[in-house]
Amino acid sequence: MIEIQSLTKIFGVNPVLRGVDLNVERGQFVTLLGPNGSGKTTLLRILGALARPTSGVVRIGGWDLPREADRVRAQLGVVSHLPLLYDTLTAEENLLFFARLYNIPTEQRRERVEAMLRRVGLWKRARDVVRTYSRGMQQRLAIARAILHDPAVLLLDEPYTGLDQDAAALLDDLLREVAVAGRTVVMTTHDLRRGHTLADRIAILSRGKIAFDTLCSEIEPETLPGIYADVTGAVAAR
Repeated sequence: MIEIQSLTKIFGVNPVLRGVDLNVERGQFVTLLGPNGSGKTTLLRILGALARPTSGVVRIGGWDLPREADRVRAQLGVVSHLPLLYDTLTAEENLLFFARLYNIPTEQRRERVEAMLRRVGLWKRARDVVRTYSRGMQQRLAIARAILHDPAVLLLDEPYTGLDQDAAALLDDLLREVAVAGRTVVMTTHDLRRGHTLADRIAILSRGKIAFDTLCSEIEPETLPGIYADVTGAVAAR
């Protein structure tokens, strides 16, 4: 589903990605780890058609980026540590707006919006403006926005930032549902244990390259912090 070959990204004279190679199978959940500055967000921005690579090959669903970005965007759902919502609109109004952007047929929009709000546990607050929502509720609504058009690929950039334990647990459950539904998922996080628990596969980005890549079934979660430290020279949250 995702093919990356010899991907580089240079800002001015500063190389951020230095020849990244990564393939993700359809339906696979990959957790991407790495210290700040390793290039994780830059990589997700390129996959999300929000930034152009300096060189290399990037394909999603067989479509080339950035040449076929419009076709790729139709397959993507994106969630970041910022909710990317309109806080003066209600939850329902937000999703109806994005339903139009995603070209969901008019006769299906309200039914689809209600289904998504129920799925993330926000239907009872559907007509409340988003600025009255807690951080966890906003992130649940962001997930609803991202999967509203039933995308094949979900990109998650530090989605747990700022969440308390209860909100993080709810997000865990939502991501498990997303994974079971067969979507391809790439998630960046600093939480090694959570990343291992949710994903099928772990990749570590260090100094702009994929320095470690394995199936989660091949390693125990207790060993991951040591591997991470050896690969990156940094200590991560356990």
